[in-house]
Amino acid sequence: MAPPALNSSHAQSALRSSGATRRNLLITAAFAALGYGLSKIRWRLGGNPNSHPSTPKTLEIYTWSSYVDQKLLDDFKAQTGITEVVVGILGSNEEMLAAIKAGKGGTYSILYPSDYAVTQLVQANKLQPLDHSRLIGLENILPKFRHSVHDPGNRYSIPVSWGTTGLIYNSEKLTPPPRDWSYLWQYPKLLSRRFTLLDDMREVMGATLKSMGYSYNSQNPEEIKQAYEKLVELKPHIASFTTDAWKDQLLAGDLYLAMSYSADAVTLMQEDSRLRYLIPESGTSLWSDTIVIPQPCPNETGAYAWLNFILQPSVAADMTQRLFFATPNQAAYDQLPAPLRNNQSLFPPDALLTKSEGIAPLNEAMTEIYDRYWTKLTSS
Repeated sequence: MAPPALNSSHAQSALRSSGATRRNLLITAAFAALGYGLSKIRWRLGGNPNSHPSTPKTLEIYTWSSYVDQKLLDDFKAQTGITEVVVGILGSNEEMLAAIKAGKGGTYSILYPSDYAVTQLVQANKLQPLDHSRLIGLENILPKFRHSVHDPGNRYSIPVSWGTTGLIYNSEKLTPPPRDWSYLWQYPKLLSRRFTLLDDMREVMGATLKSMGYSYNSQNPEEIKQAYEKLVELKPHIASFTTDAWKDQLLAGDLYLAMSYSADAVTLMQEDSRLRYLIPESGTSLWSDTIVIPQPCPNETGAYAWLNFILQPSVAADMTQRLFFATPNQAAYDQLPAPLRNNQSLFPPDALLTKSEGIAPLNEAMTEIYDRYWTKLTSS
């Protein structure tokens, strides 16, 4: 399930997450485009300097760059009276997991892990169970996100976005157009050095497994080995593994196709009418990103204020229109203009998702197998 300049025309490169780096960001370019200068809204790249401890009037959040912009933070401060918001920018779920598990997230009161990362944080006892009596609007979340595999009943997390992983391509360059992941292996000469795959272990391995008729979440070592060997065949033709840099290259015509998250694709298609987004016929990943409260939490009152702010249908609808990610909030969806509600790249019908899977957490042994093949593939 991915960011970018944080506005309606450049809004996403961090969406979706599951694997080594769901969203490696061009942070410097993003901040240059944003031009953030508010004295009471500070930004930093990950890390956790202790020079700004949280107070009841300060809220520190650790999120993807594509999920916050200046208007969102201004509106939150105006509603709540919190005078300062400090934003740490996530580079990947793994980066966040490592920091939190190592005790380096002590000033953050809000985190934005992806679905599978919620499970890992719960297992590490790093999340507070949510007090639903302090939440307003939870009933607006779609049932499929209230009964998820990673957090049944939203005991620890509130979903903030969802999407798919697929292929975005230049319709003027590719004839015939792609229909499935198998296209990459069927037309290697046409695509050679003209396409990119995500820098994301679980997504790339999962898509390859899916193209072979296996599960995106296969735990069969022989199937994983076969997927690795198939990717080795493709490796000479891959321009790069990147979660973000493909955008400018695709717009410039240097690339014909890229593996991408749906939110990124929707954003880019607004800039170039030649581009199309494809959900592969054999199936893909169906991802979601969430908001959680860490344990310990320096500003619990501020954390619940943030959750209730984001749960407001008008706020969620406004974010979807500005930042182009699919909301799991039914009341917010109902407020969207028809062209956005009917955008099947952003909100695909259930019929297109029947073969798709959420990315499931792996045990340590299986993670080591995936890691070993991924390292061999990307380092050779």
